[in-house]
Amino acid sequence: MPPTPSSAWDVNTRRAKLLNRLKQSGPFGFGASSLGNLYDEVSDMAAVEAVDAAWSLGVRCFDTAPFYGYGLSERRLGLSLRHRPRDEYLLSTKAGRLLVPTEHAGTTDGFRSALPFRPVFDYSYDGVMRSVEQSLGRLGLARIDILLLHDLGRATHGADHARYFDQAVSGGFRALAELRDTGVVDAIGLGVNEVEVCAESMRHVDVDLFLIAGRMTLLDQSAHALFDRCHAAGIGIVAAGVFSSGILATGSADAHAHHDYAPASATVRARVAAIEQVCRRHDVPLPAVALAFAALHPAVTQTLVGLRSADQVHRTAALRSMTIPPALWQELHMRDPLAAPLPMACG
Repeated sequence: MPPTPSSAWDVNTRRAKLLNRLKQSGPFGFGASSLGNLYDEVSDMAAVEAVDAAWSLGVRCFDTAPFYGYGLSERRLGLSLRHRPRDEYLLSTKAGRLLVPTEHAGTTDGFRSALPFRPVFDYSYDGVMRSVEQSLGRLGLARIDILLLHDLGRATHGADHARYFDQAVSGGFRALAELRDTGVVDAIGLGVNEVEVCAESMRHVDVDLFLIAGRMTLLDQSAHALFDRCHAAGIGIVAAGVFSSGILATGSADAHAHHDYAPASATVRARVAAIEQVCRRHDVPLPAVALAFAALHPAVTQTLVGLRSADQVHRTAALRSMTIPPALWQELHMRDPLAAPLPMACG
């Protein structure tokens, strides 16, 4: 049922306030997937120190998910934030997977020493409601600010996409809207790596924002049209995956560099090397340019960076503070080593 004029006004007012808070939430957002031991183990102490370092630098946006370490990231982030004034930060987590207890832990889905649970996709009404209840328990917090439906889309689910999307349409989206309308959460949306499913979802649920990873970077601007649409509609964007799974942070010479969650190909390395040449001519590090690029589009309300240590937090803050010369953007556009032009950077 479409919202009444009064309820639509309430939703839009609440959305505008939330997005304004998100814009003011610091130089970047803290992505807590690494606190779930993504690719490498992080100690409990290092996790707390990373969050403390981010807080000291003014970071007030923190994102996690049940999937990250099968509950480990939520537990660590909740522990790190529990003593902080609750109204001074924004916390987002996700739904779409329920964690089922299992006797086996170890390393799965890239998470080392994950907690002994098995993730099961569930985008139903009851599944979303149960997921929120479980997340609150792991976080040890009284509320979630932003709730995102996680990893919906064809790239994730392949032949099962239609089934899971129908499950979301018939139940999960309704649960999101109900949780927002009753004040359990302040904002709802999707947290995905895909563009098409975002546009598809907008026909079924009144979202406040999208968290999109890896689709507005120096290597991939496939979300550009969606970002334009969201900007016109007043829908926020959290741009994540700004380093394209790593290669835009470590550079083309890194033998173990990843791009889009897989080892970087020779073609991708060559594109990155071309961008690096431009960066060197203007004496700006590649990762600083990657961070700045992700924030260029006016739809982007906040950028999100995956962080695992206090040192990483401080290095990210230093990179984010760098000024990128307009001539660098212009040269990138003129050379066009990218798959698409850079209209945001070349005005």
